[in-house]
Amino acid sequence: MARIEPLPPEQLTEHKDRFAAVEAMMGFVPNSMPTMARVPGLLEAFSELGRVVLTNPRIPMALNQMVAQIASTAAGCRYCQAHTAHTAHNLGVSEEKLGDLWNWAQSEHFDDAERAALTLAFEAATVPNTTNEKHFDELHRYYDDEQIAGLVATISFFGYLNRWNDTLATDLEAKPTSFGQKVLSDNGWEPGKHA
Repeated sequence: MARIEPLPPEQLTEHKDRFAAVEAMMGFVPNSMPTMARVPGLLEAFSELGRVVLTNPRIPMALNQMVAQIASTAAGCRYCQAHTAHTAHNLGVSEEKLGDLWNWAQSEHFDDAERAALTLAFEAATVPNTTNEKHFDELHRYYDDEQIAGLVATISFFGYLNRWNDTLATDLEAKPTSFGQKVLSDNGWEPGKHA
C-alpha cells in the first residue's frame, strides 16, 4: 500500500495533456505521477526531463527501456522493473528477450553493443557505483560520447524514479503487474510492497 496517496483526478485537471501523452506511450498513467503532483512544479520538471532522456534520438527507445530495467533491477525497485519491461515490450522487444534480460551477459538474445550498455546500467546503478574504465572502453567500441552520455542520463533518471517509488511503495498498476507476473516472475520478480 502506497505510503502517500496520489492526488485524485479532480485535482489534476491542469495535467490532463501530460497524462494523455504518457498514457499513449505506456498504456496507463503511472501512479507515481499524481503523487509527484503533490510537490509544486515537480511533475512538470520530471515530465520534461523524462521526455528529453527517454526520447533521445541517438538511442533506440527500446534499448533505453532495457537499460532502465537493468538499472532498476540493480536498485531493487520492483515498480520500475515492471514498468520498463512492459514499456520495452510495447516498443517491440519480445517477451522471450525480456524474460532473459537479467541474463544479458550470456544470453544469445543480446548483441555485444546491448551487453555493453546493459552492463553499464547494472554497474552504475549498484550502490556503491562499480563502473570503471573497462566498462567505458567496451562502450566506446559501439557508442560515441553523446550516446554514452544519453545512456548515463537514462540510468540516472531511473535512479531518481527507483528511490521515489521504492521509498513511497507506489502502488503498481494492473497492466505492468500482469506483464511482470507473466514475463519476469521466472527470474524472481514479484510486486512486493507495490501490490
